[in-house]
Amino acid sequence: MLLSFATECANSVVDAYIPIIERRKDMPFTDKHKAWQQLRRGHYVEFNLVYDRGTTFGLKSGCRIESILVSLPLTARWEYDHVSIEMNGLGNGSNEFGLNHIVFFFFVWVVIGWSLVDLTLIFY
Repeated sequence: MLLSFATECANSVVDAYIPIIERRKDMPFTDKHKAWQQLRRGHYVEFNLVYDRGTTFGLKSGCRIESILVSLPLTARWEYDHVSIEMNGLGNGSNEFGLNHIVFFFFVWVVIGWSLVDLTLIFY
């Protein structure tokens, strides 16, 4: 039963993913988008190597470091004292700006415990 459920889930990925690709395949992808992608990857790497308990355990326990590092993105970028998206040209209304706000407010909601009602008032 579990195998059939997992198989059905795996088979539905294609049906769900193709419409997303079709809708977005002609969207422009600029150098600013690429720079933002690299910074987000840098945040992922930072989290993985510094904060993720499983990764830090693996690094400290003497396992093969290559096995951990192979899961990281091939390219990433870090900037000291990075200026936020709204200041670097993508600005209000961009997908990047929106994602940053969603991630930030979700983090605040989870850590501080804001109610969902308070969270929705911030977005509208």
